[in-house]
Amino acid sequence: MEMTAQSLAELLSGEVVGDPSAPVSRPARIEHARKGDVCFYANPRYERYVYETKASVLLVARDFEPARPVSATLIRVDDPYAAIAAVLGHFASSGKRGNRFWSRLSFRRSVALSARIGMGTYIYPQVYVGPRVKIGRDCILYPGVRIYHDCEIGDRCILHAGAVIGADGFGFAPQPDGSWKKIPQLGNVVVEDDVEVGANSTIDRATMGSTRIGKGVKIDNLCQVAHNVEVGDGTVMAAMTGLAGSAHIGKRCMFGGQSGVNGHVTVADGTVLAGHSGIIGDIRKPDTKLMGYPALDYGNFMRSYAIFRRQGTTSDKK
Repeated sequence: MEMTAQSLAELLSGEVVGDPSAPVSRPARIEHARKGDVCFYANPRYERYVYETKASVLLVARDFEPARPVSATLIRVDDPYAAIAAVLGHFASSGKRGNRFWSRLSFRRSVALSARIGMGTYIYPQVYVGPRVKIGRDCILYPGVRIYHDCEIGDRCILHAGAVIGADGFGFAPQPDGSWKKIPQLGNVVVEDDVEVGANSTIDRATMGSTRIGKGVKIDNLCQVAHNVEVGDGTVMAAMTGLAGSAHIGKRCMFGGQSGVNGHVTVADGTVLAGHSGIIGDIRKPDTKLMGYPALDYGNFMRSYAIFRRQGTTSDKK
């Protein structure tokens, strides 16, 4: 696929500074770009690449003024991050349609006769869709996805390779002889519209009722969502996040990599949890930033950490 700087600017409602006929055939990172690439500049740490890049087109903020000559044609936009996201989406929708259509015709998949699949949904080989599963419109199920019986997937969802939706929750009752008796997991998983689930992430079915993933939730690779968890709309989780059973996560929360939440805990809307941190009790105040284990208010944690460092330095001198 190839387009010009001018047509790209029209797509992004941007302003061209330089050659409007500069050809663009692919997006790239600014530090590795070549002729024909489009990339973006937003972080001041990367400013030197603005003057070194070999990209044909560079997306920049409207108020950016180069300190030195730039060889690339500039497109000034309101938000370079949002602009490059739109560019990536445009190239993805134009470049992958053929492969997805081929995969939809593949017989190397297993879909139960009682499953309901919406129009425009593409199912790659090696996917399993169990009995009475409902999948909405315009979804993508990449190779190796497994969706157990009775689970529901909304519209425009993306499930990456190896994602498992609806495996049994971890429910076992201790017995007098020291053994463990399995508790039947009779519920399901409901994934609402516009959710993306990363590779090899797992969402367990509820013991009773539903494990529920709200609209627009984004889950990275290697995450675990346990039984009866509820995740609010627009929440995002980085890789290796774990949510224990019956946790209730609010809307628009952000969880850093390798973070975790205890079972039966309620987390307020807009909570931000730093990587390697853990919540062990209810978070009632919205829009709180937390860090550490047990997670503390971010400001309190940093003040505590300063004390810890001074204490360590003092001990080393003894």
